[in-house]
Order: sequence, then C-alpha cells, then structure tokens
Amino acid sequence: MRFAIIAPPVPTRKWKENFEKIAPHIPLQIGFDTDHPEDIVCAMVWKQPRGSLKAFTNLKLIFSMGAGVDHVLTDDTIPKDIPICRVVDPQMAFSMSNYIIMALLNHHRSWYDFQKAQENKHWAQFEFVERNVKVGVLGIGHLGMDVANKIHHLGFPVFGFSNSPKQTAFPSFHGTAFDTFLEQINVLVCTVPYTSKTHGLLNYELFKKFKEPTYLINVSRGNIQIEEDIIRALDAGLLNGAFLDVFEQEPLPETSPLWSHPKVKITPHIASLTYPKESTYQVLDCFERLEKGLPLPQQVDRQKMY
Repeated sequence: MRFAIIAPPVPTRKWKENFEKIAPHIPLQIGFDTDHPEDIVCAMVWKQPRGSLKAFTNLKLIFSMGAGVDHVLTDDTIPKDIPICRVVDPQMAFSMSNYIIMALLNHHRSWYDFQKAQENKHWAQFEFVERNVKVGVLGIGHLGMDVANKIHHLGFPVFGFSNSPKQTAFPSFHGTAFDTFLEQINVLVCTVPYTSKTHGLLNYELFKKFKEPTYLINVSRGNIQIEEDIIRALDAGLLNGAFLDVFEQEPLPETSPLWSHPKVKITPHIASLTYPKESTYQVLDCFERLEKGLPLPQQVDRQKMY
C-alpha cells in the first residue's frame, strides 16, 4: 500500500515533509511516474495533469490538497466511483476571513486614499470618510458563513446568498432571490465554489444589477470572473473598486491591464492557504474511515461539484 502526492513543487515539498513525519509507516510516492502504479491506494492532488491517475488501478481515494476540487472533477479519465475528499480546515477559514475583512476595512476606511496622501506628504485629515458599506457574501458555505458571521459581529450590515436556505444571524437569500440579494449591497464578497453554473458568474450583466457602485472582493476561483467585464464595469462606474486574489490565468500575465488599473488591488492567490499538517491528519482519517466503510465527512458531491 502506497500513497501518492501529485502537485506543483512547493505544496509537494510541504506535504511530503509533514506526511513523512506523521505517517512514516506509509510509503509515499512523489509524482505519478512509478514502476508500480498498482500499489497506489490514495492520491493527494493539486492541479494534477489530466490522466495522471489513470495508471493507478487500485486507487481507493482521491484527496484534494485545497478546498477546491474543479481540477479533479474536470479530469474525465478518473473513474466516477472513486470518492473525492477535500480539505476542510478551521485554520483556512480563519485565514480567509481575515483576508476578506482586511480588504473590506481598507475600503471602508478609505485606506488607499490616505496611502496616496502619505506618498505626497499631504496631511489629509477629514478629507476622506468612512464608507457606508452593505456587504453581500455570495456563497455562505463553510468559508463564506465564517466570514459573514464575523462581518455581522463587527456591526456591518451583511447579507448572504446560497443555493439552498440557510439558518443565519443576518438576512440571507437563496434560489430565485439572487437579484434581490444584489440590490441590497454595495460590497460583493465572492466565496462560491467553481462549477459549471458559476463559470463566468461575475460578468457585466451581473454588475449592471447593482443599485449603486459596488466594491468587488473575489477569493473563490479565477474562472468565476470575466476580467474584461470587471475592467469595463470599473471604467463605467458600476464597480468602484476590486480586490482580487484569483484570476482567469495564474500567474497573472504581465500584459494584463489589471496590474496597473488604479481601482484594482491584487494578491497572488494567497487568501487562504492549506496547512499541510492538519490536512495530512484529514487524509489519514478519511482513508481509515473508507477502509472501515464509514461516511466520509469531507466527501465531494460530484453533481454539485463541492
């Protein structure tokens, strides 16, 4: 029995180090090129090449090394009967919420205006106001619910939207009430998973539904946004700013106009990083549960794609 890690170099190195400390009794394969593919029973993957799991004929479990699973589900060479699990880590929610709150508060307190004033050695007392923000969290699952509750407890008006009804301490919408949700807000935080239904969701037609200029914070997936439409909406005044951690192509090409747009702030997909130590324990727990025929708490619904 052997586990495998198939991922880019940096996460591979971190996961390998933690896995070998926590489970030294389990042989570990790095990459998919092996003389004994039939030995692999569990694959930990992130952005694995299409078809790279095909040779693992005795594969019992696929574990996504992040919260997203679109990189697994889009690989049509993977048998449909192999369960897929993903990381569900309180530390990830902690980091994600802190990131979103940081972006929100910078906007709320006109931080970037004061930053420019400092660059010009200008004493800008009383020149910039606290913005009256009404925050909409699009996608109140594990991560979205955490940040929505924290924003609510900070005293800001917050509204949530999800596909199905949720019990919330703040107003929330679901199903066909999407447009009503958009009409309540002037800050949109996107935390939805990437699925066929959310592909290109953040587009110009959506931005036109805002009742007032809105600030966009996207920490979900790059393919959920249409970057050309974001720039168009910024220039048209539908958006008054954007704080983006994810992009249609990563790394973001040097030619992208997002780099230099005065109303855009960029980070390189770091809003919530996976913590390999905790995640390794989750992998081992999931595999043990699988062997015992028990339910898998982090199992992905292939139809919902999360």
